[in-house]
Amino acid sequence: MQVVCPHCLTKNRLPAERRHEDPRCGECGAALLAPGPVALDEQSFERFVEGTELPVLVDYWADWCGPCQTMAPQFKAAAEQMPEVRFAKVDTDASPRVSMKAHIRNIPTLVLYRGGAEVARRSGAMMSRELVSWVKSVL
Repeated sequence: MQVVCPHCLTKNRLPAERRHEDPRCGECGAALLAPGPVALDEQSFERFVEGTELPVLVDYWADWCGPCQTMAPQFKAAAEQMPEVRFAKVDTDASPRVSMKAHIRNIPTLVLYRGGAEVARRSGAMMSRELVSWVKSVL
């Protein structure tokens, strides 16, 4: 499978059976599958989402949004529970083109991508167990 490094955006080939062995980027040496969400912006979004063969769950959020702030630790907790899914965050104020292309009208909005294509969407803050349950039901 291919996994894009969240630090240098290099595509790395990773045998599926070695996912749990703390794989490192062949270019920069950073952890490829570190637990926790990855911050994406207009320069990194497409390469990361389209180049990663694992499902990618993106949290569209903004710093001024109270529900977004409430959900942030829940999103992080869910990311730590689901290593088979890449979790990412897009600040809608800092990356308006990404948000417009994804047709984000409310925040927080979660969009699940597979192979670069949207497969599910849900708006509103969620607890980590609800978030994990929703992602599992979709996958």
